[in-house]
Amino acid sequence: MDQNADAAPVYEFGEFRLETARRRLLHRNETVPLTAKALDTLLALIGRRGELVSKDELMRAVWPETVVEENNLNQHIGALRRGLQDRYGENRYIVTMPGRGYRFVGDVSVVAAEARADSNRLIVAVLPFANLGDDPGNEYLADGLTEETIAALGQIDPEHIGLISRSSVMGYKNARESAARIGRELGAGYLVEGSLRCESNRRRVMATLVRARDQTSIWTASFDSEPTSVLEFQRELGSAIAQQVRLRLDPRRLAALVRRQPSNVQAFDAYLRGRHRWHQLTPISTRKALEHFAEATRLDADYALAWSGIADAYSAMPVTGDAPPKAVSPRATEASERAVQAQPHLAEAQGSIGFRKFWLDWDWPGAEAAFRLAIELDPAYSFAFRMLGLLHSHRGEVHESLPAMRQARELDPLLPVHHALSAQVAYAARDYGLASQFARQALAIDPEFWIGHFQLAQASIQLGADELAQASIADAARTSGGNSKVVALRGYLYARQGREADARRVLDTLTALACERYVPPCMIALVHLGLGDIDGVARCVEEAGEARDVHLMFLPVDEKWDEARRDPRIAAVLRSFGFVANA
Repeated sequence: MDQNADAAPVYEFGEFRLETARRRLLHRNETVPLTAKALDTLLALIGRRGELVSKDELMRAVWPETVVEENNLNQHIGALRRGLQDRYGENRYIVTMPGRGYRFVGDVSVVAAEARADSNRLIVAVLPFANLGDDPGNEYLADGLTEETIAALGQIDPEHIGLISRSSVMGYKNARESAARIGRELGAGYLVEGSLRCESNRRRVMATLVRARDQTSIWTASFDSEPTSVLEFQRELGSAIAQQVRLRLDPRRLAALVRRQPSNVQAFDAYLRGRHRWHQLTPISTRKALEHFAEATRLDADYALAWSGIADAYSAMPVTGDAPPKAVSPRATEASERAVQAQPHLAEAQGSIGFRKFWLDWDWPGAEAAFRLAIELDPAYSFAFRMLGLLHSHRGEVHESLPAMRQARELDPLLPVHHALSAQVAYAARDYGLASQFARQALAIDPEFWIGHFQLAQASIQLGADELAQASIADAARTSGGNSKVVALRGYLYARQGREADARRVLDTLTALACERYVPPCMIALVHLGLGDIDGVARCVEEAGEARDVHLMFLPVDEKWDEARRDPRIAAVLRSFGFVANA
């Protein structure tokens, strides 16, 4: 098939489809999360399918302008194998020739020439800001500045200016490729290249807007850490980008961009520290995040993003850290309302309202309205799509939940929590194979992400893969910071395997722990469920209702609980909160 400059081949092999113009790999129409370099490696191998491609040849193809160590290539080959679900020893697609190189052995068909999309929409990639100082502890600030610049620019004019997602650009941290190559790989017409230098109490941000095709610098500037420097930087950069598509910027959008950040640079610093911690979703990291967010609001009482961070942290703590829902609910409510009062048109503030209403208030119509408003304010806000997917899932609306989760993954394909919670949605839909696939994708991105291990464990139990479930529970226990969900799932699995004594030891551990601190009653109920003790289950479920245990909402959609829900005591508790079982 002849290809011209305006078309690119589409390859199919097995259940996979590689769209080269869009630079994406699909498995059963679902995007497989791959870094740009892993995708380049796959393209190089498929381009010479059936042939031995030496390691040197691969490294020259993937890193044409950079000298790299062989270990870099090995890491991308490993990521490719995980993405292709090519298990050790199977070699369905990639065969290692020891000491020589690799061969792609899959049966490949070229099925189409994919037209490269022409659009009036300007695509911009904000590359990771380089930390030029001597202190590696400032990496959080450079990464946070990258993320916040993407978020701010994405709201200037979404119809005409598109931003590459944070997770996609982070693969280019410390990259040495040319702007032209990075632009081609990301599908971006313009790049923002930035740096941050911190010395003593002085910080300087330098940034350049580069046209990718000819590597021409369109705009460049530097800003010192004056109180308004971050605002000035984002405003000037937004104007420079808008000029490239000759947009007349809406003054209201520019005003919203200015209001997004505080006038106090120390508050901005504290907020970025908090977001860095928050993304880890463990009890310790969440507590640290709260400390930083609180510091930001002390420095600027009207800092909406910081209040949003506080609200999200408190709302999530009963799920990620066994916090008592009744204790954190007032704090989450206050913080989310402060965020909206300070900035009602901020997507993150509306998202926090929805997050709190979903997890703590169980006001799902109100949560849905808030998430939809957040999406209206920022169509690229992947968090709101993810939460819409979960909300639909818990209401048994499978046909609405899966597309919302897909949108979240497409907006931010390398964020592991999107894939891990897609596994939860598939699990609730009783597609355990798909749930396992999503969980593996989350772990391919971050092998230490505890929610991915937990999701793989619960899907494996339903698939009858007990050994994998046990290994996944062990990994989740190692990485979760002691979350009771992991302990309870282990007890349930023991009971299912007939290891009653082991299951009762887990039950005793949870019961004793509950005398010292809050343990979600649903977790103790789960071990009783595995042991077949329906009276114990009912007693714990009634306690869960009194405690407003957030895990109650999982009972109607989890197949493990199907039989228990027939008990009138359990059914009454679920019915009292409006939780209706999946049909």
